[in-house]
Amino acid sequence: MSVRAHTRRDPAKQAEPTAVEIQLPWWAIALPAIAFAALLLLILNPVDAHAASGEPVVTHLFERVKAVLASLQ
Repeated sequence: MSVRAHTRRDPAKQAEPTAVEIQLPWWAIALPAIAFAALLLLILNPVDAHAASGEPVVTHLFERVKAVLASLQ
């Protein structure tokens, strides 16, 4: 059984780096960014979240993180 020898490519083409070009549609970046921003706004301002009941735990967490960061400075 014979094995096929690898043929060399054109030397001019070997000098170019092989790069993969991926093109995403505009909405593939915009929609996740908008969703992230909306969720971040709901976390930072829990008054707008009508389904939240009682004291929001996340707000207390952010306040404690802010206090710890302020004490480190």
